Amino acid sequence: MMALGLAFVYVPLVVIVINSFNASTVFAWPPKELTTRWWVETAHNPSVRAAVVTSVEVAVVATAVALVLGTLLAFALARYRFFGQQAMSLLVVLPIALPGIVTALAFRTGFRTFLGLELSIWTVAIAHATFCVVIVYNNAVARLRRTGLAPEEASMDLGADGFTTFRLVTFPLLRGAMLAGALLAFGLSFDEIVVTLFTAPPGVTTLPIWIFQNLQRPNQAPVVNVVAAVLVLVSVVPIYLSQRVAGESTGGGRI
Repeated sequence: MMALGLAFVYVPLVVIVINSFNASTVFAWPPKELTTRWWVETAHNPSVRAAVVTSVEVAVVATAVALVLGTLLAFALARYRFFGQQAMSLLVVLPIALPGIVTALAFRTGFRTFLGLELSIWTVAIAHATFCVVIVYNNAVARLRRTGLAPEEASMDLGADGFTTFRLVTFPLLRGAMLAGALLAFGLSFDEIVVTLFTAPPGVTTLPIWIFQNLQRPNQAPVVNVVAAVLVLVSVVPIYLSQRVAGESTGGGRI
């Protein structure tokens, strides 16, 4: 049963990658002839290249914001006790629990109606950062709770101040979780489409939006196959790396 479930998820992804080498100009399976022509054409397609750059820019900004805010929130909720802590924890994870269309509509209304802002690449990045924060937060708070306070207290007992303890003990213990969270956040932002559709102005096109806009154009079918295959690979690599990083041992630093 588990094998059937995994096949249901992953076989279509494999089909997309194989079909990107299909010599036919239409969606057809199985391919009668394979070629790398569409990969070459896609690499030289200016609209695809612009969409890739936009996706990377948005993902980098969203990941950077999420890395800072998610780590700080993890410290606040894992190391301190205060009134409203449970409510704060719920609010942190809520953006990723809500349906994407609800989050997207809320951000569009907030940007345009309440704040009076014009939609731009920055509104897209800010919207992406809200659900990327959850990814970083979950990784960081889990690591902090697993390591506990013992290493930091031992450092303090040996005479280290707060900054030295953070630099040589806390940060090395947390570094792997932060990197894993950042990789996952980057991948999540890179292939997000629903929130992007509601918060991006005309002219700001990420790679998933480019696929959505060109999916029904017959002459673009081969290029869409290649772009979809690239998205699959770009999504898989950060997840694989994050699993490798998160699985590393959490060795502390030395005073």
